[in-house]
Amino acid sequence: MLPTLRQRDRLLVRYAVRPRPGDLVVARFADGTVAVKRAIEPRETRTGGPGWWLLSDNPGEGVDSRHRGVVPDADVLAVVRLRLWPFGLRAAGATHH
Repeated sequence: MLPTLRQRDRLLVRYAVRPRPGDLVVARFADGTVAVKRAIEPRETRTGGPGWWLLSDNPGEGVDSRHRGVVPDADVLAVVRLRLWPFGLRAAGATHH
């Protein structure tokens, strides 16, 4: 998700929240891959159920809905609320690497 996110970023997420267009979300693709993507718009899945069109902020890298299709609502696991900064922020149980 460069340039928005970098490897080892720590994210605060909220589960059981409906995303809005433009939100970063944690989603599970049909192959089991869990990734952070940008929710673009709600769409229907192939079976007619509710879902989301998810894209990467870096379209030249990674996999998103252009490759895997609409992600069902149930597989949009969480909405990213913020990136904790700096890396290795000392909090309960956190360590520097």
